[in-house]
Amino acid sequence: MSTSLSRRTLLASALLGATAACAGGASRSVVAAPMPDRRTFDLTGPGERTISISEWAGTSGKRGTILFSHGALSAPWFYDRILQPLLASGYRVLAPLHVDSAQHPHTAEYKGLASWRCRIEDMRTLIAHIGDTPFIAMGHSYGGLIATVLGGAAGVIPEGMEGPLMPRLATSVVAFSPPPMIPVMMTAEGYGALAVPALIQTGTIDLLPGMTPSDAEGWRAHLAAFDAAKPGGHRYGLVLEGVNHYFGGAICDFSQPGPMQLDGLSHANAVARLFLDAFASGKANAKALARLDAGITDALPIRLMRR
Repeated sequence: MSTSLSRRTLLASALLGATAACAGGASRSVVAAPMPDRRTFDLTGPGERTISISEWAGTSGKRGTILFSHGALSAPWFYDRILQPLLASGYRVLAPLHVDSAQHPHTAEYKGLASWRCRIEDMRTLIAHIGDTPFIAMGHSYGGLIATVLGGAAGVIPEGMEGPLMPRLATSVVAFSPPPMIPVMMTAEGYGALAVPALIQTGTIDLLPGMTPSDAEGWRAHLAAFDAAKPGGHRYGLVLEGVNHYFGGAICDFSQPGPMQLDGLSHANAVARLFLDAFASGKANAKALARLDAGITDALPIRLMRR
């Protein structure tokens, strides 16, 4: 696909100018370390729609299961630099190829808000597939929004679909640069319903379309889920200095001009690891929580906040 069509411009148009997403489809690799083999299999969703699932098994032990949702236009295999450290730690990752992906064979058939409904169906179907296995919800951009829904955020129910949006909730949520409130998908009140521990990440140059670096804290919109959260529920906001929506092309959209913001991504992965050590099981691990909370600071380059 043409790299001149930004991921934000396209999705904003498709969703009535409401959100920021990400583009995929470039060819150059940014894998930090060898990835284990990816297995793919199909699940059948509502209306007999085929949902392609990518699965990676953890390479050291069994730490837990992560359901990962990619950004708009992208695909699960554009996130190796986030997934590889998790796999090396022993996590299993399952990730649908959503209909809004440029890699999806029938993406042209799903316009506008069709992707919102289908993404919810994808995750419902995947949850049914894993049975009663506890899971962590993780995602980037549009996928970060989906991750918050998996954690109890009350998204707008698509027409004709019955609630609740998810049959059961994740133990915890990690959302990389989720969008701000989107009236047709998520309100402030909806984000405020987030019911499990969550880590919400952004960067100081992670700006919405139309913003420039001169817009003071323009990146803050990506912390909407953190800002709306009720105090006392282990919600964390992470702001990384000099990091944009794609970590400089290290994830999601490999066609970004760069340079890749690998130090920032390393920091994001490290904090996510501390967060998962504390909350992956669904019950707070006191020692891991203490290590995580020791990093709380308002100072950059790694600003970690808690509500």
